[in-house]
Amino acid sequence: MTDLGASVRPAPMPPLLPWLTLALAPSVGPRTAARLLDRFGSPPAVIAAARRELLECGLSDITIAALHEPDVELLSRILEWAERPDTHILTRDDPRYPPRLAEAPGAPLLLYVRGAPELLAEPQIAIVGSRNPTPAGIDITREFARWLAARGIVVTSGMAVGIDGAAHRGALETGRTIAVLGTGPDRVYPAMHRDLALEIAARGALVSEFPPGQGPLASHFPRRNRIISALSLGVLITEAAPKSGSLITARFALEQGREVFAIPGSIRNPLARGCHLLIREGARLVEEPGEILAELAPLLRDALRDALRADPALTPADAPSCMCAQAGSAVAGLDADYRALLETMGFEPVAPDELIARSGRSAREVASMLLVLELEGHVSSSPGGRFHRIGG
Repeated sequence: MTDLGASVRPAPMPPLLPWLTLALAPSVGPRTAARLLDRFGSPPAVIAAARRELLECGLSDITIAALHEPDVELLSRILEWAERPDTHILTRDDPRYPPRLAEAPGAPLLLYVRGAPELLAEPQIAIVGSRNPTPAGIDITREFARWLAARGIVVTSGMAVGIDGAAHRGALETGRTIAVLGTGPDRVYPAMHRDLALEIAARGALVSEFPPGQGPLASHFPRRNRIISALSLGVLITEAAPKSGSLITARFALEQGREVFAIPGSIRNPLARGCHLLIREGARLVEEPGEILAELAPLLRDALRDALRADPALTPADAPSCMCAQAGSAVAGLDADYRALLETMGFEPVAPDELIARSGRSAREVASMLLVLELEGHVSSSPGGRFHRIGG
């Protein structure tokens, strides 16, 4: 009689399970996880390590128990969440994990994303500020976000009330935005931003290092701010008090080698004092969004070259030559797709919507190509969001 039991093999472990087990273990933050991975090589090797080895790494008995006997019910709920439409879990070895964040100290072991995970690797500007801004602060924030998003730059913020919300809404008018959360990806905080969160998930991305079901805790928000700055090429503060989370984000940005921009205000406005403090400490004073674009131009060239080469929907993968051109180079030196878009523009100011209709390209393609052409000195923006050619 055949022993059927001998042929039964245990079901293979889902690839995400060791990553989740390590990330969810108590007292295992990004730096501890990095130290464990340096020693053992991979999450499966960490959770398979003997108790003695883990004690040698400084882990407590509680943490070791969580690694060896994880909460199966919690892990199952998270894996079920990841099976829903437009939900993703990005581990550090996932090619979609944003490279700028991966290079930052203390980068999360994994990210939970609702929406478009590929957006996390695109060129971004973070816009943050006061939760109780002035009406002028709201208007300026939306204006800057709208202008930058129209040029293909992703606007990143923390979905808080006030400046954060204004930044997301301004960006959605003309482009795309990312909200980094201090809660799990399925929770909306504050609740008043529920509709905004749904729109961002549909047209951009919600991202968090905290698992589904996790509510807001005070300790989460500095960690959220560190991710906001790490994802971005630079951080803009439009209004902020001298002691605020926005200034913490700015200081994270400086530590990470990012640019910091601040908008000045009236000396009688207490919400201008945080910006003035940053300017005194070396932040770049800006009065027009184009100043940010000019300052970030070298970084944008590098970032866009990589992004456009990686996305064949934006430019032919074998001929992104205009990304390597010097500012002011001849039109003849451009890739054929970019020359064609210039010809489509003509010599009168034209709106992006008109270019989309004339060229037959998507809004995303046109926005990215216009940004490249503007950075390389072939087009310039006109009042009303229009563009015109420079020279022949």
